Amino acid sequence: MTIRLQGDVERGEVNGLEDLEKPLILEEKIVVIDDNHETDQDQESTGSIGMVLLCTFVAVCGSFEFGSCVGYSAPTQSAIREDLNLSIAEYSMFGSILTIGAMFGAITSGRIADFIGRKGAMRLSACFCITGWLAVFFSTGPSSLDAGRILTGYGIGVFSYVVPIFIAEIAPKNLRGGLTTLNQLMIVTGSSTAFLIGSAITWRGLALTGIVPCVFLLAGLCFVPESPRWLAKVGLEKEFREALQKLRGKDADVTREAAEIQVYLETLQALPKAKLLNLLESKYIRSVIIGVALMVFQQFGGINGIGFYASETFASAGLSSAKIGTIAYACIQIPITMLGAVLMDKSGRRPLIMISATGTFLGSFLAGTSFFLKGHGLLLEWVPILAVAGVLIYVSAFSIGMGAVPWVIMSEIFPINIKGIAGSLVVLVNWLGAWAVSFTFNFLMDWSSSGTFFVYSGFSVLTVLYVAKFVPETKGKTLEEIQKSINS
Repeated sequence: MTIRLQGDVERGEVNGLEDLEKPLILEEKIVVIDDNHETDQDQESTGSIGMVLLCTFVAVCGSFEFGSCVGYSAPTQSAIREDLNLSIAEYSMFGSILTIGAMFGAITSGRIADFIGRKGAMRLSACFCITGWLAVFFSTGPSSLDAGRILTGYGIGVFSYVVPIFIAEIAPKNLRGGLTTLNQLMIVTGSSTAFLIGSAITWRGLALTGIVPCVFLLAGLCFVPESPRWLAKVGLEKEFREALQKLRGKDADVTREAAEIQVYLETLQALPKAKLLNLLESKYIRSVIIGVALMVFQQFGGINGIGFYASETFASAGLSSAKIGTIAYACIQIPITMLGAVLMDKSGRRPLIMISATGTFLGSFLAGTSFFLKGHGLLLEWVPILAVAGVLIYVSAFSIGMGAVPWVIMSEIFPINIKGIAGSLVVLVNWLGAWAVSFTFNFLMDWSSSGTFFVYSGFSVLTVLYVAKFVPETKGKTLEEIQKSINS
């Protein structure tokens, strides 16, 4: 899978393959051109970004759909259980089965995006989501409810991979972090919108609103080009140049960039096809461990348990109106995520994720303390305040870094020849963690509400320690520099 932003980095791999004489010779010429015209090219890349922005906004409709699916279960729990007479186990299955569908989406996402293109993968995902929402809308029992949920889960599993990859392939290097972070911003916007609308309309009506972003996505894809890197990879030379010209502006000179891509693809084709066992090789294993570990820490910090069942968490803490807490939860995510997008390319990835994990620790600890006080009959008037404060601090801290940074780092740390298979593995691990947390949350809360949040706070501490020790800074670095940093 080819990522435009990261093409320069892979030159390090070309230089390590002495038998690839032709690519080496061509690449040396490109480097000379780079040196002579770097300023002009930078101006062209940053001065003609209208189509890049349009492509990004169309793609993140899929991210908004992702958030709508994730946020659906929080405001609807009581109503669905009452209308369909579901037990806590049945509703926990409904809430968590989304992630099972997403696992299958994650497993197939890389292959689908490579086979039918980035736009084709997004269209397929939208169709799955629309079908799933209709199944939920017409549900009369747990079976059809779960079937609809697993279909929407499959759709967002593919979205979770293809949207950031598509954005990364079309975005200028200096805007890569910020534009990729729009993926997370739209996820939380979709989730927040579901929280807010779900507080005012029925659960069946909320299911219909989930179709809206899919319609916008399908319409928008008719007006944006396919990823030039994918087009070049599958040999569509004419379409490749047309797409690149659209992205860079009609008056931009794309000759140098097109030549770089062609050289890069020649090198890529000379490399052996990556298999799962290749990920265990010494030159890849550290990147894989970092990607997997970040997704484990992101999920086992508890975000999907807290997010999926926010209303019931506030109610169990004794808040007089759980809807007020849910609305506050929804409203706080968006501005904080926007702040994180601004900071992504300013503060760097490592500081942002460490600050974020510190905040999720504090939020989880406060929420756990509130339930501990409630369980022992101490300071009962403070219990709802601490619970709400803890959850809001948690979601604020998560939104500023832990939500987006692992996905950005995932798109940066893998060499291009293993990006498809490694990316699918990392996304699969993310959804496995999401399922484990979302399915067990209600049972853990029945076991010990305070203990649940203290466990989540412990994972936040481990996140800070792990990032400080093992995760390299990727801000402003080429893939070659990132690989050297990881393997040093």
